[in-house]
Amino acid sequence: MSRTYDYDLLVIGAGSGGVRAARIAAGHGAKVAVAEEYRVGGTCVIRGCVPKKLLVYGAHFAEDLVDAERFGWQLQGKAFDWPTLRDNVLAEVDRLNGLYKNTLASHEVTVIEGHARFVDAHRVDIGGKTVSAGHILIATGARPAVPDVEGAEHGITSNEIFHLDRLPKSMIIAGGGYIANEFAGVFHEFGTSVTLLNRSDKILREWEPALVDRLLTISLAKGLNFRFNCRLSRIEKTESGVRLHFVDGGTQDADQLLWATGRVPNTEGLGLEAAGVETGALGAILVDEANATNIKHIHAVGDVTNRVQLTPVAIREGHAFADSVFGNKPWRVDYRCIPSAVFSNPPLGSVGLTEAQARDECGSVRVYTSDFRPMKNVLAGRNERALYKLIVDASTDVVVGAHMIGPDAPEILQAVAIAVKAKLTKAQFDDTIALHPTMSEELVLMR
Repeated sequence: MSRTYDYDLLVIGAGSGGVRAARIAAGHGAKVAVAEEYRVGGTCVIRGCVPKKLLVYGAHFAEDLVDAERFGWQLQGKAFDWPTLRDNVLAEVDRLNGLYKNTLASHEVTVIEGHARFVDAHRVDIGGKTVSAGHILIATGARPAVPDVEGAEHGITSNEIFHLDRLPKSMIIAGGGYIANEFAGVFHEFGTSVTLLNRSDKILREWEPALVDRLLTISLAKGLNFRFNCRLSRIEKTESGVRLHFVDGGTQDADQLLWATGRVPNTEGLGLEAAGVETGALGAILVDEANATNIKHIHAVGDVTNRVQLTPVAIREGHAFADSVFGNKPWRVDYRCIPSAVFSNPPLGSVGLTEAQARDECGSVRVYTSDFRPMKNVLAGRNERALYKLIVDASTDVVVGAHMIGPDAPEILQAVAIAVKAKLTKAQFDDTIALHPTMSEELVLMR
């Protein structure tokens, strides 16, 4: 390839999308460099999906150890030690960080440490060193949003939650999305008194309402607290933690405040104006279907575009970019039927259209549900029910949406997503013999 510039491709950001793009482009023969100011691996590996899921696993033992006695296991002296889990999780993050570095090194990708800032459309200053590239990919991800309220600095975000010195006795989580509900479930099982604080009257607003109602019901039964339609006026630091002051004059104290109020694209300080790159709401980089910006040789993938903030989407966008630009194999990401999950307690899984969306898009629909008590919960004496829901286009019999809440819902949902993506019909679901006894068999038994 041409060596008019220092590199054929400069990737800004070594997260999942950036690393995939760098690796694939290098495999096509491009000379590639990656600029990263923190650690290789990005949000998902370092301070997001991976360490969070490990905490979720750790939290599940709380109920499993209780239920074990109903299955004949005699357990004495049960106790939870936060530093042990925290340190083991951080050690696993270190291991993965090393694997990501090795992946780049094995593909002869140069990693340049430092903050990247555009000098012009082809040159980028990285920690005082100017690097030029024929193509530039921005993959800087997003960061937790912190509300503009007095004393907001007294709270922490999902970036810091994995590094707590001690387990708080009480925690207020501001937010109603997936991050808020996941950490609420985790820390409640660790023994922390948790209150979710939401400025609206709903949690998980984009999700199938029947699943959200079930999660709320189960969460309340477990002992989690919710405060809806609450607006903060200021945060006060106290000797033991924080005191939240509300607009209506009320207050609430807690050892810890966690902000889980959304995420903002990381574009500040990139010097995008020097390159002429256009941005939209919240500073998100505007891209077309091929992930190209208004400057034809500058692309962007992942959360920095604020389209679909999911790691597998960023990875696929990075792969499509590298194949299209450097591999002479152009293709685009299909954003239909993207499966998603909330690793709450219990977890949710979803793919395709909700019932309301299907009625708007398809007109006539048929809705199938299965509301059941998982076998394990029956013997454990745990009155906690799962709910599965299939949405079918009545005119074609095609399953256009699948939604579930219950044990292992995300694991089951991944396979269902294949069926929804392939546009299988309800008749084909029905024609599949059930695997018994399982929770997933409910998917082929709905009548």
